Amino acid sequence: MKLYNIVIVGATGMVGRKILEILEERKFPVGRVVAVARKSSKGKELLFKNQTIFTVPLEESVFLQAEIVFFAAGGSVSREWVPIAEKHCKLVIDNSSEFRMSPRVPLVVPEVNPRAIFTYHSKVIANPNCSTIQMVVALKPLHDLFHIRRIIVSTYQAVSGAGNKGRLQLQDELHKSGEIHAVFPHQIRDNALPHIDVFYSDGYTKEEYKMIDETRKILRNNTIKIAPTCVRIPVQNGHSESVNVQFEKPFELRLVREILGSAPGVVVIDDPSANKYPLATDVDGRDEVFVGRLRRDESIENGLALWIVADNLRKGAATNVVQIAEAWVTGPEAYKVEMN
Repeated sequence: MKLYNIVIVGATGMVGRKILEILEERKFPVGRVVAVARKSSKGKELLFKNQTIFTVPLEESVFLQAEIVFFAAGGSVSREWVPIAEKHCKLVIDNSSEFRMSPRVPLVVPEVNPRAIFTYHSKVIANPNCSTIQMVVALKPLHDLFHIRRIIVSTYQAVSGAGNKGRLQLQDELHKSGEIHAVFPHQIRDNALPHIDVFYSDGYTKEEYKMIDETRKILRNNTIKIAPTCVRIPVQNGHSESVNVQFEKPFELRLVREILGSAPGVVVIDDPSANKYPLATDVDGRDEVFVGRLRRDESIENGLALWIVADNLRKGAATNVVQIAEAWVTGPEAYKVEMN
């Protein structure tokens, strides 16, 4: 089996560390790993396959012998360095929002649109927003049959979605630490903040527009009406979503359960009489998207309500980028794509 030399930019962050972990878990064919971190973290030790890796600063030379690069260091780093990595490497996967809506860059969730990896003829592939990923994994198989007209979604997003600083603020507040490492505009303990990322003049946030624009791009349908409200809650890890969908076509609830039960990457937990439904505590450390509370919305024609939960650090970020790399390694033939 061919082995691939890999660079992880932002290797000491929460997502970067998780990428290392998942590459090992999934036995990705790794040759050599270069872990890149900020200059202040130069020489920091990371563990991969029981071997110690020392971090190095970000310089063009780190890409010279690499084939696959994962960026997990934020938009400003990606903006400057992704084009440089693209010159030297065969595949560049970016976890920031910097290139997601670029018309030349595919936005990929492997269970949903793996063919886009090859049909865009781009070395750069963008990883979607964590909340978008879990929603489209659950909705795509239903969209294929019943055609989505409208989505109303309210998210309940864990503090880990804001990185280690988000976790630190919650921990400080829970332990009533003298010094609060604040990243949120208000206290997060005992609270729910309907505010993720910056507000626009129309009252929606950047996070909410990500869900709108990215969902339409991934599903290749700009006519779907989407109204999101994104909320930060005091949960360590695992994003939850209340989703209401209106379809163009009528559906049977029994068939919806069957479709989701056999959909790739989806686990159905839906037995309210036994108090069984997806919980953030249950999905922590899992790669699947969990769905429950399936029921008709009788207030509209062809309406469905459901509850979607996933580990935002894994499927919402690190696992998805590794799955993209796995699909790329498998090649276009597996997805019946003819390359010119």
